[in-house]
Amino acid sequence: MSLAKRIIPCLDVMNGQTVKGTNFINLRLAGDPVELGKRYSEENADELVFLDITASHEGRKTFTDMVQRVAAEISIPFTVGGGINELGDVERMLNAGADKVSINSAAIRNPELIGQIASHFGSQVCVVAIDAHLENNEWVCYLNGGRLKTEYRLFQWAKEASERGAGEILFTSMNHDGVKKGFANDALAILSETLPIPVIASGGAGCKEDFRDTFKQGKSDAALAASVFHYGEISIKELKTYLKQEGINVRL
Repeated sequence: MSLAKRIIPCLDVMNGQTVKGTNFINLRLAGDPVELGKRYSEENADELVFLDITASHEGRKTFTDMVQRVAAEISIPFTVGGGINELGDVERMLNAGADKVSINSAAIRNPELIGQIASHFGSQVCVVAIDAHLENNEWVCYLNGGRLKTEYRLFQWAKEASERGAGEILFTSMNHDGVKKGFANDALAILSETLPIPVIASGGAGCKEDFRDTFKQGKSDAALAASVFHYGEISIKELKTYLKQEGINVRL
């Protein structure tokens, strides 16, 4: 029996509120992150991801307080990201109650941070998030929440991150983000087949079939989504029941 596939709601947090956009822009409010997290925990989500999408110095303090409140309310593992640039940031988030941290821009700017986190806290703590945009048949990596283009390419960078000690890769397709037409399954399948660590699909969930397809076609280990859960378009219980009927191993 293969490992159970995971369903992971993602909460983008700005100024203490959950927000959601399309193609990384046009943000709208989606509710209180602690209340949403508690609801998803009760609905049997496998994990949660909270991202501080502005991560200013003030925001970081607000965010740490929120992480503590989330930890007190939920009973499932959760990952936090945004503004994590050094080991002290990781330690603060773990002490606040998070199980893992997600690093994106900081990992590209300072790839050695991946190994530092892995050696200090264990590979399982370090999720390397990659935001990439398909341009001329090449997946180009971006920094700063999709604002800054880099020379990095998705497959090479994911391989390097894995070799440096990342425990998981969280790949968001900027082309698919918020569009609700399915995940970037071709790219996900390449990542899943070539990396020795789990791959989390992000960007594109619009219906239950999209989750099925990313597990079957994209060979993803987990699927992350936001708006379809936040706005009640798909319930986690219904989704997991459907996936089970489709022959996919999930925890009910």
